[in-house]
Amino acid sequence: MAHPDKKPITLVGVPMEEGSGRRGAAMGPAALRIAGIDRALIDLGYEVQDAGDIRPVPARDLPVLPKALNLQTVGAFVRALEAQTYDIAAAGGLPILLGGDHALSIGSVAGMARHAAEVGRPLFVLWLDAHSDFNSPETSPSGNIHGMPVAHFCGLSEFAPIFPAERPFVDPARVYQVGIRSVDPIERELIREHGVNVFDMRAIDENGVAVIMKRIIEQVELAKGLLHVSFDVDFLDPDLAPGVGTTVPGGATFREAHLIMEMLCDSGLVSSLDLVELNPFLDDRGKSARILVEMAASLFGRRIFDRPTRAA
Repeated sequence: MAHPDKKPITLVGVPMEEGSGRRGAAMGPAALRIAGIDRALIDLGYEVQDAGDIRPVPARDLPVLPKALNLQTVGAFVRALEAQTYDIAAAGGLPILLGGDHALSIGSVAGMARHAAEVGRPLFVLWLDAHSDFNSPETSPSGNIHGMPVAHFCGLSEFAPIFPAERPFVDPARVYQVGIRSVDPIERELIREHGVNVFDMRAIDENGVAVIMKRIIEQVELAKGLLHVSFDVDFLDPDLAPGVGTTVPGGATFREAHLIMEMLCDSGLVSSLDLVELNPFLDDRGKSARILVEMAASLFGRRIFDRPTRAA
């Protein structure tokens, strides 16, 4: 039975891989469903609706750009996702976006920014990722759009008319990137110039995630903000979660990630969630999908000591 004090959750599948430059992430939503994300949240007392997968036709009004690959397909996905994310939040629900590559956050964050502007609250973004994703077509070494979403939703990379130019943007100073360990040189300069808050793995090693998360949570609380969490599988160490096409050694441990989720749960601030870059084709028997489901469950109230011990 759903708990009356908990926002209803809507799952939206985003089977998009065209932003990443390799195949496989389109299977991510199916893998998360097979791993039981709906049941994990229902067991925690949430009303959960699965809205199915977004399946848009390519946006032919968008240009073909050699340095923003598959723009028409990515543009169609994020337009549909922006509208659906906004509708769920405006109706009092909490959207969870099942990816799909990280370009999808162009749409999810834009939808939440529109909702936040309407309710008169600032939107903050917690970016749990190995990468800063602050490129534009001009700076990207690959042209893959999954490396561009943060610059785009901050209004600093309007490389195509995907959304109306007058839409609400996210202040870069309200973006908190945690777990970063792979940044292009130009990205590093842009991040510093625009005031994005970056806590790389060295900051985690030196300070611990608890200190960092307390600081972030305090800032969101002080501003009475909404918080969008964008969780990339490669935030985790690849030994823990190998099912991602952009593995970077030295990621967050199981305990560090769980602590972040539990502190976010305690804060009550999270208004939306991306789970992205899961590539089941590269996974080890569903290991990464199961861990992502455990992280989502932790974010919504499950404690580590609630988990049954598995047989060896």
